[in-house]
Amino acid sequence: MKTVTVIDYGMSNLRSVSKALEHVAGNDWQVLVSDQVDVIYQADKIVFPGQGAIGNCMTLLNQTGIADVIRQTIDQKPFLGICLGLQTLLTTSEESGGTAGLNWVTGTVPRFIEPLNAPHSGERLKIPHMGWNQVQQTQSHPLWRAIPDNSRFYFVHSYYVEPQQNNLVAGTTAYGPIQFTSALARDNVFAVQFHPEKSQHAGLTLLKNFLNW
Repeated sequence: MKTVTVIDYGMSNLRSVSKALEHVAGNDWQVLVSDQVDVIYQADKIVFPGQGAIGNCMTLLNQTGIADVIRQTIDQKPFLGICLGLQTLLTTSEESGGTAGLNWVTGTVPRFIEPLNAPHSGERLKIPHMGWNQVQQTQSHPLWRAIPDNSRFYFVHSYYVEPQQNNLVAGTTAYGPIQFTSALARDNVFAVQFHPEKSQHAGLTLLKNFLNW
C-alpha cells in the first residue's frame, strides 16, 4: 500500500488535513501523521501543513531534524505544502523579527500592509485575511484538474509569499490592492497559501489530484 505522510512538527492541528486525505484516498493509500524522520523519508508522498508563527515553526523543524528531511526529500517525491508549509519554502519571512526559511524558492514573505483598503469601496480590510477568496490559475497544472478557474478556497493568514521567479507562480489571489501568490509549483512540488482541507469540494478535488499526481 502506498503511503502519504502528513508532517507533524508539533504546532499544527492535523486532524482536518488527515481526515480530508482519508476521505479522498480510497483503498490504495495509507494516510500517516508523523514526526519521525524515517517515516517521512520513506513516504511515497508528503504533505506539509502549518499554522502559527514561522519563527517557532522553523525552530521546531530544525530541532527535530525535519528541516533536513524536507530538504532531502522535496526534490525526490510529490510534495504538497499548505499555508505555513508554503511560506517556509521561501528564503526569509518578515515574521518573528525576521526568520530564515528553507530557501527552496528564492523570495520573501512580507506582512499585509496596514491600513489595507478595498480599491473601489474604500472599505477597511481585516488582517489576517480570513475567509473565502478566489484563486486565479496562472498556469496549467495537474493539481488544478477539474477545478474551475477562479474557484474559491479558504484562507487564514497575515503574511504572503513573494517569489522572485514569476514562472513558479501557479495561482494568485487579490486582497484589496494586493495581488498575491496563492500557489507555487515547481517539478514535483505544489504549495498553496489556502487550506484545501477546509475548502469543500474544490479543496477535496485538489487533494485527490495530489494523490493521483
